[in-house]
Amino acid sequence: MTRPDTGGARVELSGWGWRHSGRDDHALRGVDLTVEPGERVLLLGASGAGKSTLLHSLAGLTGEDGAISGEQEGSLLVDGAPADRGRGGVGLVSQDPETQLVMARAGDDVAFGLENLGVEPGLIWPRVERSLAEVGFPYGLRHSTGALSGGEKQRLVIAGALAMRPRLLLLDEPTANLDPAGAVLVRDLLSRLLGETRATLVLVEHRVADVVDLVDRVVVVEPGGGVIADGTPARVFAEHGRSLAEQGVWIPGNEPAPELAPGPGGGPLVETVDVTARTPFQVGVRAAPRRAVLDDVNLTLCAGTATALTGPNGAGKSTLLTMLAGLSRPHRGQVLPRGPLAEADRRPLVRWPARRLARHVGTVFQHAEDQFVTATVRDELRFAPLRAGMGETETDAWVGELMERLRLTRLAEVHPYTLSGGEKRRLSVATALSSGPSHAPDLLVLDEPTFGQDTRTWTELVELLGVLRAEGRAVVMATHDELLLRRLTDVEVRVADGRAAPLETAAAAGEGGV
Repeated sequence: MTRPDTGGARVELSGWGWRHSGRDDHALRGVDLTVEPGERVLLLGASGAGKSTLLHSLAGLTGEDGAISGEQEGSLLVDGAPADRGRGGVGLVSQDPETQLVMARAGDDVAFGLENLGVEPGLIWPRVERSLAEVGFPYGLRHSTGALSGGEKQRLVIAGALAMRPRLLLLDEPTANLDPAGAVLVRDLLSRLLGETRATLVLVEHRVADVVDLVDRVVVVEPGGGVIADGTPARVFAEHGRSLAEQGVWIPGNEPAPELAPGPGGGPLVETVDVTARTPFQVGVRAAPRRAVLDDVNLTLCAGTATALTGPNGAGKSTLLTMLAGLSRPHRGQVLPRGPLAEADRRPLVRWPARRLARHVGTVFQHAEDQFVTATVRDELRFAPLRAGMGETETDAWVGELMERLRLTRLAEVHPYTLSGGEKRRLSVATALSSGPSHAPDLLVLDEPTFGQDTRTWTELVELLGVLRAEGRAVVMATHDELLLRRLTDVEVRVADGRAAPLETAAAAGEGGV
């Protein structure tokens, strides 16, 4: 089939399936699907249903010549050719932007794809600058990619994909790490560019209401199976809305309502005193001078309270979290234990021995893979309790309970790196709690804890955090999840322009979570 010069690509799957290496079950199987040039498809399914696997396959990352190993069934064609034989017309934005950054400087990273496509040198840099401007990237071409926040990395990866002007655009939760203003900017940009280029779009997004106006077709897949619903958004939601909601799909107007006891409150556990943080040095990169990200931040975290850090990308939320967790040292000021934590050790948290810190503070990183240390989900959860001295029998019982609670049981023998984004997030939360039911941390620090969750796993995760809060633990999290703010959060702290200012939340005002 001859590839047309303009417009979108055509996608054809016939009896297609994929099983990852080391897995007994298929991610998807028996998929029959045709996407015509220029169509805009929203791909839905429960967490772990194989949506990201399908996008990776369309991008040519699986198959005989792909980078991801496994076993394929049936056929998957893009413009009549196997996807792994002709990747040049495809742009992919994956769930984790960290995995797609390949260069040390922002401009070079966007230019990388264009250079590989053989774009004329005189056209590359104007296109790079335009793409960065369109996604609202806040820095110059020479800015270090290593110094970017998660949301800024996501903007950069989107710019790189759009700069290539792909005929098939594959987006896996492209706005999940963006602040609300950035998410709106990117959605408006996509709408305009798709109208101009007539590119074919396949989009994965859990929060359907945010993108339903961008697409003209909805396709639903089931874990280990194929397509179970296909049609216009109005038709799919009208005919399958109830069954999709039962599977955990985020249906517009159907918000989950977790059962939560009100936060009991309590005394201070951690206090920041005049904390200032600067951007890190970047070895080998000529970047802008170090600047203050946070300046004289004074914040108190209390027992029995859920605190949310909100604010624009790059404001310093993740930086503040790592200092609250005792994992990084402020440029100036201190993060001090109070109350029961001070009884364990009165020194600043950053000076605590690693074992003591792990006993009292549980941390969930923005990049989940940063905290995985074993080869299976079960061993990942056994690691901490065994090191803490828990017996084998008690450990296995507790690990089994955690896996059941967070829907990880069927993945017990799977390598953590092969999990979906939502599954990795649930595992990272479980590892932070895995020391045992009688040894749950006094402080739980989480960076975007609800990322990649369907409504069922979102509810279970939030209810688990609610139980910890009710037991008197302090929970602090960076999030852009407005529903999480309404349901669970007692104190919202707005981080912007170097400051951290507490705000009142709906949950604190008695409007959610009781």
